[in-house]
Amino acid sequence: MSASDIRITAEPIDSERCKFLVSQPLHAGGVRRFASAEEAAGSPLAEAIFAIPGAGITEVIVSGNLATVVKRSVTPWSALGKLVGVAIRGALTAEAPAVAPRPEGTGAAVNDDALYERVARLFEQQVNPMVARHGGSVELIDVQDGVVMLRLGGGCQGCGMADVTLRQGIEGMLRQHEPAVRGLVDVTDHTAGSNPYFAASKK
Repeated sequence: MSASDIRITAEPIDSERCKFLVSQPLHAGGVRRFASAEEAAGSPLAEAIFAIPGAGITEVIVSGNLATVVKRSVTPWSALGKLVGVAIRGALTAEAPAVAPRPEGTGAAVNDDALYERVARLFEQQVNPMVARHGGSVELIDVQDGVVMLRLGGGCQGCGMADVTLRQGIEGMLRQHEPAVRGLVDVTDHTAGSNPYFAASKK
């Protein structure tokens, strides 16, 4: 496989986070989260992303065909995305696996990774079919210290009822199925919806 065969789509979540959807699998063993360059040692993909000069990378989360990158720097994703793409392609075309298997452990990050996998499954099997009836979608962004970060899309973005859906529907379902979830954070930019299902109420 050559680097030119690998297609990468960058989807900025906000100024700090960006998802990179890759045409080749990055990691098949669940979720791997790297919170520092030291943790990335032994995983060429994460090592290369943390090594991007001036990016101020603080976290890399890899699962399946998806890499989520978190940065501190003010450099826009339109500039940094190309460098992340180079890092991903380099790791995938090397001889070694792009991401090493997760080490055994009981730390908070490992617990968050396991919770991320369970919440992602719940979103896919129950939450998204529920909100799809109203033309919406819910995307899992991250899990940190038991707090679930999500983004609403489709008809849910900019919807005046989004908070009700979030608090009564999604949060209730999460707490029922996953007691380890400590909270919910909506990172959606509700002002950017091009076609909100309901107009947000004016107060």
